[in-house]
Amino acid sequence: MNQEYTEKCPAKSSEQGFMARVGMALADWSEKWFPDAYVFAAIAVALVGAIALFLGRTPMQVANDFGKSFWSLVPFTMQMAFVIITGYVVAVSKPIKKLLVHLASVPKTPRFAVAYVGLIAMLSSLICWGFSLVLAAFLSREISKRVKGVDYRAIGAAGYLGLCSVWALGLSSSAALMMATKSSIPPALYKISGTIGLDMTLFTWQNLVMIIILVGVSFWIAYASAPSAEHAKTAEMAGLQYKDEEEEVDAKPKTPGEYLEYSPILTLVVVALGLGYLYTVLSTKGGLAALDLNNYTFGLLIIGMLFHWTPRNFLKACGKAIPMSAGVFIQFPLYAGIFGMLMGSGLNEILAHFFVSISTKETLPVTVGIYSAVAGLLLPSGGGKWVVEAPYVLEAANQLKCNLAWIVQVYNAAEALPNFINPFWMLPLLGVSGIKARDLAGFAMLQFFIHVPVVLIMLYVLGLTLDYVPPIMQ
Repeated sequence: MNQEYTEKCPAKSSEQGFMARVGMALADWSEKWFPDAYVFAAIAVALVGAIALFLGRTPMQVANDFGKSFWSLVPFTMQMAFVIITGYVVAVSKPIKKLLVHLASVPKTPRFAVAYVGLIAMLSSLICWGFSLVLAAFLSREISKRVKGVDYRAIGAAGYLGLCSVWALGLSSSAALMMATKSSIPPALYKISGTIGLDMTLFTWQNLVMIIILVGVSFWIAYASAPSAEHAKTAEMAGLQYKDEEEEVDAKPKTPGEYLEYSPILTLVVVALGLGYLYTVLSTKGGLAALDLNNYTFGLLIIGMLFHWTPRNFLKACGKAIPMSAGVFIQFPLYAGIFGMLMGSGLNEILAHFFVSISTKETLPVTVGIYSAVAGLLLPSGGGKWVVEAPYVLEAANQLKCNLAWIVQVYNAAEALPNFINPFWMLPLLGVSGIKARDLAGFAMLQFFIHVPVVLIMLYVLGLTLDYVPPIMQ
């Protein structure tokens, strides 16, 4: 906060409400003591390695388990990186920017503006979480320029709701897409689970119920907690300048070699081939059955190419998006190594027996939900963390005859909860909006405290409606 902001907003912390004060205190503590997300993954490597030694593995065996499995997630790592890249590329394209102008004209009051951004963030996250983060960040900036008295902290937290509420219940759910894509499932895990189609996870009425309830609850909290105009801390007060971005002037090629960079000819050729492939896959496999991680990301890539029109514009957007995927490239191999040590030491079987011993068929979803939420604080990665957890939670489900697909959805609903606290996935939004993670903490924590009991109750009640289905081997 700058001096000007302090002078304009001398509000005491005691005036911000109990939840906001707790959130800010936790954010201050985490900003000082929490290391980078990579360090959390490295700590998990050391912890699992130490446990493997305790269970009787020799140091060389542990090292071999780690090294042999280290590159086993390369295809999945690339797929997750492309989710981030393609989501960003689509979000910053001209058609989407024009859409943002229209969307930003809807809210007229500060409180509705905050809830409105949250709604758009959640709905767009059902399509792609990477797209949602960037879209919501640009939308909050545009609305802050149009609607006077919008609290920049509240609207920033609302833009983050997609990643904390429902994204994993939507089409970019890394766990659900992975389990529907045989080539993405580690062989050892495949023996436990088989493939689990999206018709058993995302496209069920139980999942739709969770989406509707969570969107409704999140929208209400965002609206009810947003400060009125006279009590708001605006972007201007915080020294944030949201200026209109200068439109790029359509440049012309300076050399014959640059002609194709500025021409849409090659874009149209690639897009035509891509659309032809997608049409063939969708028509032959029957629509939803064709939607796996590869086809989903491929479709986003084709849309991004089309929306940017020329290779030059498309590559420029990709260049800005690629740094956002650095964490995935660096951390996912560590998760693969953890997976190898889990399987090599037999720790996965011990954990499976533990879950079986403290759970019944009816309570396993709640047990797994609590565990996944807590583990998410240390391993802030939807896809990578699922690779670590899946062997023992799905084996426990097999032993207790609990629906395997519902355990995938239990993970999806619960693992998003720690995102309210852990700032790892905020980075793209923070980069666009210019605010800091601590500024969102108070409103995010308020959402967290209400979401936890709502999610756990739904996991238990809806789980009672599903029967066990043995693993499907293709």
